[in-house]
Amino acid sequence: MNTVAARMAALGMAARVRRLPRSLTRQGKRPAAPDLVRRQFDAVAADVLWCGDVTEIVTGEGKLYLATVEDLFSRRLLGYAMSAHHDAALTVASLQMAAVMRGGNIDGVIFHSDRGGEYTAARFQAACRHWGVVQSMGRAGCALDNAPAESFNSTLKVEFAYRHRFATRAEARLKIATWIAGFYNTRRRHGALRGLSPIVHEQQITAARAATTMRYQQLIAA
Repeated sequence: MNTVAARMAALGMAARVRRLPRSLTRQGKRPAAPDLVRRQFDAVAADVLWCGDVTEIVTGEGKLYLATVEDLFSRRLLGYAMSAHHDAALTVASLQMAAVMRGGNIDGVIFHSDRGGEYTAARFQAACRHWGVVQSMGRAGCALDNAPAESFNSTLKVEFAYRHRFATRAEARLKIATWIAGFYNTRRRHGALRGLSPIVHEQQITAARAATTMRYQQLIAA
């Protein structure tokens, strides 16, 4: 018998059972979109492939739900919305923020999510059609089919949310938004981005591609 287990039993002690996180995904009644991504989460440029998810944050007033939109080219959080309600209005708000962040020119972007009712809802589908966004959905109950979104949720909670106590939803909103805009997008380094932050990665790649295009045009004109 394991020594630690034996000693605990002799002292009348028992290990605390770790609770597994409860999934927020409740499959919608409307048909799901096909999986256009199939776990291929690399994007060759900005605004080619986005992903999103909904997660919950604990506050003194109760749960606060956070919906996100992430560009998989740079891992930049383009859109996010928070609410006491877990519904399509929340995901629509996050998509609208992402669209505005990109100047509204996002026609053809693939948005990948799970099959939760917030994403299969008519209201969210209408928002996608309005912006020209193509929906893609992983399988129900399979976190790996939307791994980057799940990874962001984990990063947010482990690196920030679990280290703070939010007395109110308003406090949580403000501090989470500040963390995303003032740290995650601008300063947090990512191994997949050569140790750069999302915005710095976008800026460097955009500048490099613009310089290459200019040199090419100069060669043609010469």
